[in-house]
Amino acid sequence: MKATTVRRLACTVLVGTALAACSTDEGGDGGTSDGDPEVVEITFENGAVTPNGERVEVDKGQPIDLVVTADEPGTLHLHSDPEQEFAYDAGTETFEIQIDRPGIIEVESHELDQVIVQLEVR
Repeated sequence: MKATTVRRLACTVLVGTALAACSTDEGGDGGTSDGDPEVVEITFENGAVTPNGERVEVDKGQPIDLVVTADEPGTLHLHSDPEQEFAYDAGTETFEIQIDRPGIIEVESHELDQVIVQLEVR
């Protein structure tokens, strides 16, 4: 092979490798995501909770960490399919979830009869 052919082939391979290494997955696998978890911090204090009904966008299949800090025990209820409940104690606990269907998933407190956050799964 000529030296220029070898150099062109080497450049082509290097450029292709660099592009593959720098690319990001933006739904090429049907919208699922295996990236970093979306962290939703939930605080229960003196009979109130934050956030208070806010909407958080997440990708279908993206890991979600619900980090609960509470001054007394309680339960989170997720209106997902199937529905999920997470009991927590006073202190801080993390609940790892993943939603595989698009839609709006409400996370609520039955003790406070209040929607805490809406997960908009895309």
